Amino acid sequence: MLTERGWAVLGAGGAGLALWIGFGEVELLVTGVLLALGVGVAALWSRSGAPRVELIRRLTPDAVHEGDQATVEVVVTNRRRRSLTGVVLRDSVGSLGTATFEVGRIRPGETVHARYHIICRPRGVYEVGPAEIVVTDPMGLTELGGPAGPKDRLVVYPAVEELTGFPLVRGRDPAVHASRPEFSHRGGEDFFTLREYQTGDDLRRVHWPSSAKRDELMIRQLETPWQARALVLLDLRARAYENDACFEKAVRGAASVFRHLATSGFDAELWAGGTTTVASDHYAVAMERLAAARPFSRLDLRTVAANIGRTGRGGALFLVSGIPDHDLLGVHQALARDYRSTILLSATETETSSTLSFQRAGVLTVTVRPTDSWSEAWMMTTNRTWHGASAG
Repeated sequence: MLTERGWAVLGAGGAGLALWIGFGEVELLVTGVLLALGVGVAALWSRSGAPRVELIRRLTPDAVHEGDQATVEVVVTNRRRRSLTGVVLRDSVGSLGTATFEVGRIRPGETVHARYHIICRPRGVYEVGPAEIVVTDPMGLTELGGPAGPKDRLVVYPAVEELTGFPLVRGRDPAVHASRPEFSHRGGEDFFTLREYQTGDDLRRVHWPSSAKRDELMIRQLETPWQARALVLLDLRARAYENDACFEKAVRGAASVFRHLATSGFDAELWAGGTTTVASDHYAVAMERLAAARPFSRLDLRTVAANIGRTGRGGALFLVSGIPDHDLLGVHQALARDYRSTILLSATETETSSTLSFQRAGVLTVTVRPTDSWSEAWMMTTNRTWHGASAG
């Protein structure tokens, strides 16, 4: 491929030949031919010197929260037996942008390093690379290049806010003012079910009394008490949100609550699309699902609730939405038997009376505008419910 300089030289050669035809001057003919030959020789040089490089990319870290910075280091090694000249390296990060480096000359076997930083926003899953290596001939008339190196992924989680404490919900003792739940993340000896022994099970988990009764080995399957469980459900219906800002606020709310629960000892699950929930012991998978969350024009939340009801483990239910409606209330009602307490987090531009029906059903509500803080609204709800319980 010709560079701008190459096109200019080729144009000048063509002009020289045209003038020779018009005026018959031999000098014009020689000049035109030499310029055209120069471009041809440069093209042959570039083709014979096609880059053969080894490219390694180091992405640190490869998963960040929105607004954080990631560093990309690209290492290029010339695997040809001759130097590469006029080397230009381009590395793109999805829609976040492209980094361009004018490397210049790389000798045989030489390794060069390039580094750039990315301010990661908005949230999403981005494809990094493959990089593009372009070389030019010594005269800069032609260039040749193509993709090099692997593709990598950069996952930008939603921005999160630090939440403190927990609103008082049914099943919690109002006399216990603890900043975090007092339970084991993996359950305790008092909470278990029984199942048949399978090869590889820890024999220390054998429940001997039941094994004697059934004449087969039975294993204690530890379970977490319901107070230690939680489900965060993000409403992905497009009609629930007034605009994109409200949806993004809801996504950040879901991410903030899920992280707060996971770091506070809850055995939490997240639904943010897909056919299954994601547990807190797969935190990165859950956050990636939130990073890729998009609103859907057609989504039946009642079907989602029915599927969760068949496999859900109960506990506390956190509904994160925009303007709550009758369908979302139906989700609460469908899951109320297993999820004994519900907290609604609503991201909306305008005040709405639709939350009253949730409050009448015993649902705690936390409402913010897109420019407001989840942490402040959460704290106000926490203080209000604890103070109300103490006064009562």
